[in-house]
Amino acid sequence: MKLAGRMERLGTESAFEVLAKAKALEASGREIVHLEIGEPDFDTPAHVITAAQQALDKGFTHYVPAPGIPELRTAVTESLERTGRLTTSPDRVVITPGAKPIMFFTIMALCEEGDEVLYPDPGFPMYASITAFAGAKPVPVPLREENGFVIDPDELRSLITDRTKLLILNSPHNPCGSASTPEQLRAIAEIAIEHDLVVLSDEVYWALRYDGDHHSVLDLDGMAERTILLDGWSKTFAMTGWRLGFGVFPQPLVEPVTRLLINSVSCTSAFSQYAAIAALEGPWDDVDRMLEAFRERREVIVSGLNAVPGVSCVEPEGAFYAFPNISELGQSAATLADRLLEEAGVAVLPGTSFGAYGENHLRFSYANSVDNIRRALDAFTALVS
Repeated sequence: MKLAGRMERLGTESAFEVLAKAKALEASGREIVHLEIGEPDFDTPAHVITAAQQALDKGFTHYVPAPGIPELRTAVTESLERTGRLTTSPDRVVITPGAKPIMFFTIMALCEEGDEVLYPDPGFPMYASITAFAGAKPVPVPLREENGFVIDPDELRSLITDRTKLLILNSPHNPCGSASTPEQLRAIAEIAIEHDLVVLSDEVYWALRYDGDHHSVLDLDGMAERTILLDGWSKTFAMTGWRLGFGVFPQPLVEPVTRLLINSVSCTSAFSQYAAIAALEGPWDDVDRMLEAFRERREVIVSGLNAVPGVSCVEPEGAFYAFPNISELGQSAATLADRLLEEAGVAVLPGTSFGAYGENHLRFSYANSVDNIRRALDAFTALVS
């Protein structure tokens, strides 16, 4: 069977590949510390599960409006305003099964073949994969450690051509844990307006900030009409398996994106949308406890990595990833990640899973217990010492 040529342009998410290898090793009797997968190791809050059960009992098991039930679209706007992020209207909110469709639909709706999409590198691998699949050209914007792993506006400006259509931002950032500053975002907004760029702002980790407020390009005048906000429930509420995401779109994009939704998945499951309402409306005590646990783990893993000979690690400002520099160890990121799994029983990702500029780094997800993180650090130290 011959596949369509476009399939050669479609990448994958290596976290799931490493997870499969780690599970295979476990099946053979090995003990593995899982620091590869990017999901909270906490249960979904009980009141959210109860809301889903009640929705099922009430018969919410049928089709619903493609862009989402009105109650949830309203709850999203109320939550955004209550948390000081954005004032918008429910008719600009589209609910999707997971947040990835927001990336996919945005790129498919906007980008012609040959258009260019600027995306952070290192960055979430789906940005480049979906862009290439759509026939557009992915253009990496380097995130350099000496610049705090954030976009340099001057370097961004130098990469813009007359074919640049879309700019993807991600803060707090996967895999680096960095966060955009108001000054940096102001400069980026000026560039976007000057060059008439659409911006996709991936903010799925917005609630997982350790110090200071969350900042978005949407805070700036003139950006709401050219920016898509991407968010969801997976990270904030430990709801990865529920597959719930949302986008807030400029008005001209709502109908085209809804059409893409109808043509692909019809709608997002009904009962889960009532659970999503419960998550947004609170209480948020479980979110606060999760953040405090991540804060403790961050301290353990960053200090532990910095104690490993030949390794240095910048303290992440958000999300739950550490991105240590391993350049002094004299091994490629892929080689060392493989050795960590095979020889030390620690599953991590090479920085190159997130783009070429991720070389000389590894990504550790510290969504695991402090005890397991310490076990992993001991194994890492023993491997490279």
